[in-house]
Amino acid sequence: MDHSSNLPPLDTLRAFEAAARTGSFSSAAEALNLTHGAVSRQIAKLEHWLGLRVFLRQARGVSLTPEGQRLLQRTQEAFALIADTSERWREARGASVVRVSAPPSVCALWLMPRLAVLEAGTPSLRIVLQVEHRKVDFEEEGVDLGIRCGRGGAPDRLSLKLFEEWCFPIASPALADAIGEGAPERLLAQPLIHDSDAAGWKAWFAAQGLDYRPRPQDRRFEDYNLVLDAAAHGLGIALARPPLAREQLAAGRIVRVDAREALNPVSYWLDRPLGVLRPSAAALAERIAREAGADRGEIATFLSREARAA
Repeated sequence: MDHSSNLPPLDTLRAFEAAARTGSFSSAAEALNLTHGAVSRQIAKLEHWLGLRVFLRQARGVSLTPEGQRLLQRTQEAFALIADTSERWREARGASVVRVSAPPSVCALWLMPRLAVLEAGTPSLRIVLQVEHRKVDFEEEGVDLGIRCGRGGAPDRLSLKLFEEWCFPIASPALADAIGEGAPERLLAQPLIHDSDAAGWKAWFAAQGLDYRPRPQDRRFEDYNLVLDAAAHGLGIALARPPLAREQLAAGRIVRVDAREALNPVSYWLDRPLGVLRPSAAALAERIAREAGADRGEIATFLSREARAA
């Protein structure tokens, strides 16, 4: 029997328990690595779901209503039971922890090789990666920074361009030898591999004066990791997207098929919420931007307290 419809959202209970235990929304936000506003919204969502008030808002913190006292006892009992019976990995918490949302390919091919460098230094940081394709909701999900691939800035956040991609065709060494050199049209004799859309290939062929439209023999994979794997296994020709493909090119797993390059219409962006970043999140944002080669003046503007959304 499914009881999920009879249960309040777990995130609201976590926020409620932390606020009840610490006596304030601000302390709960610090304990959970969320903002004060996110905790406040979670409590409001819980009270709406229950149809009653669980806190009395006071000038200095909050206190539980009688209904809140009963809910706290049951919530803490349930959390204790889960903790006793669960072997789930306990995520690191604390002021040095920074949560970063990024697509799988960026996490694996760009962030992971740099993770030790990004965490080192003063202050020492602990990066928690939230791997996903979608644009993250900073307030609701407690994420500090986001890296995404897109065509420009996004509303309700500040965005800094990290790098662009000058793309070129790549394939397995064996397939590259079979293809040889010549006119760009020769690539159309092979299956072309792309990820979420064909914008990169369209831009590359357009730069060569050709019109490309995806064909039945072409292959599509949702994530760029799979695109590189497919190319390395000889399933067709892919586009190298520097710097994501740099390590596999250096290892010889894939090789360049054509010297011609074209600018991908999408770029990589570092996003952050409006307002002042936590010191650890600001430190990581600066390190990521410097690793990407972003302009120092643009980095300073991105991190400044006076920055506003475009």
